[in-house]
Amino acid sequence: MSDILTSTAGKSMLQCCPEYYQTSLIFKTYLQTAGAELDTYVTGIDLLLAAMFVATAPDWALDIWESELGLVSYSGKALDQRRSRIISKIRGIGTVNIALIKSVAEAYTYGSVEVTPDPATYSFTITMTDKHGIPSNYEDMQAAIEEIKPAHLGVTYVLRYLIWNELDAEGLTWNEVDAKALTWNDFELGGWIDA
Repeated sequence: MSDILTSTAGKSMLQCCPEYYQTSLIFKTYLQTAGAELDTYVTGIDLLLAAMFVATAPDWALDIWESELGLVSYSGKALDQRRSRIISKIRGIGTVNIALIKSVAEAYTYGSVEVTPDPATYSFTITMTDKHGIPSNYEDMQAAIEEIKPAHLGVTYVLRYLIWNELDAEGLTWNEVDAKALTWNDFELGGWIDA
């Protein structure tokens, strides 16, 4: 006959009991019942704790985060895109300066950006420095920057594309590049170099 006690919490409680309870079928049955309830509570607490942090929040919790921050729900989009939007909104609360704009932009690009102010033209430039191509949620980043920046400032985005010097630095022959079976668009964006 297999051991009736399968609950993690029940097994843990049995370890704390005197030796003569270790063989009692009635006591083990009781601990299994109580332990199963405790296991359910622990699982619920773990899920609730995960929901408290944007980086680990499940889909249903992201809906709550979006609602609390006044964002339109993006329930059809990928979780990482939704999370980056929420993190950006949280970071965007406070005084707007170069560091804040950089922080918000980096929440969307999964890499670093450089923010260069140009006081003479009342504008600033956001340059993607790490990754090639267009970030997957580029429009969301633009909307977030537009929302936090002062209305009198203009913004220019500089994306990073493949340049011939970078291709030469890879030391690839055309046959090796051709073997990667890239579309021309993929080739131009150069994201395959980062991978």
